Amino acid sequence: MEERKQMGKVKDGVMIPVAADIDEFGGNYREFIDSIKENIKTQHTRVLLQANREIICLYWQIGKAITQKQVEEGWGTKVIDRISHDLRHTFPEMKGFSPRNIKYMKKFACIWQDESIVQQVVALLPWGSNIILMEKLSTEAERIWYAQKALEQGWSRNVLNFQIEAQLYSRTGKSTNNFPVALPPNDSDMANQVFKDPYLFDFLGNDLPRRELELEKKLTEHIQDFLLELGQGFAFVGRQVHLEVGGDDFYIDLLFYHLKLRCFIVIELKTCEFEPGFISQLNMYQNIVNSVLKHPEDNPTIGLLLVKGKNKTVVEYSLTGYNNPIGVADWQHQLSSQIDSNIQSNLPTIEQIERELEFGGEQV
Repeated sequence: MEERKQMGKVKDGVMIPVAADIDEFGGNYREFIDSIKENIKTQHTRVLLQANREIICLYWQIGKAITQKQVEEGWGTKVIDRISHDLRHTFPEMKGFSPRNIKYMKKFACIWQDESIVQQVVALLPWGSNIILMEKLSTEAERIWYAQKALEQGWSRNVLNFQIEAQLYSRTGKSTNNFPVALPPNDSDMANQVFKDPYLFDFLGNDLPRRELELEKKLTEHIQDFLLELGQGFAFVGRQVHLEVGGDDFYIDLLFYHLKLRCFIVIELKTCEFEPGFISQLNMYQNIVNSVLKHPEDNPTIGLLLVKGKNKTVVEYSLTGYNNPIGVADWQHQLSSQIDSNIQSNLPTIEQIERELEFGGEQV
């Protein structure tokens, strides 16, 4: 019996191997095999990303070559169909040579004249994401900005499309704040890019909350969508965080910790327009968090006040004199294209990358 456990089942000279029990090799084996698995996953991902880069660069070269030849020879649009036919005949196992995709290659080469940008930025994105950049955006500055954000934050194609439709580019860094005077230059620049104006809460549905507590409840019920709107780096700490000060009770609407800024974020929600007194309350909450929760290595707590409208000049005067970094932004209930229900994470899976590598996937 012991021999069969080690050697497998043997009958008439045929053996079916059975792996030895993992416990026979001691506790170090699990750690050892896990390290090998992790190395394989890492190398597999690198291979996929490198293959993706080569494909995108190939598409750019094909698009550029076709465009130049059409100009030189005076070929019309019918040549695209001919090229598609010949490439499909020569490479039947490859996808991506449909007339439609070849037109995208031409457009890709025309949009990105600088090959260095292709190699360093957009070639790192899947082809489907590049098509969205071409179709949805009209300026190079916007395309580069969204491409870099997609790389930094690991956006899938669906998330990239959603962020473009939500006009993230035009909203980022637009909050009214005192960051330049309350934070060191580098921290101020980073914080300014983290916060936006306005924030879109279209995922709440058609029933608008009328009170702050209702709004908090709805946001925490849709925490995944709320975190996506806040942006990368926000970690949810709590809602209605209880503070007792001199025997009086206070409650922070929403408390977050930002992993990149290395600080707590106190968010106060208002279902009315901005009032100067809101700043004083938020500033007090920040002082308490700095005193009680903040660790020595943490940066100063940042306050974010979300209101249903504001006079920018009044906000700027209201922020004068406060040492704590505070930002004020609107929140809006605006219906936009819904995120596809199958978005479970901002990060594309290896399987998604592999599908993109099939020379254009379903885009062809």
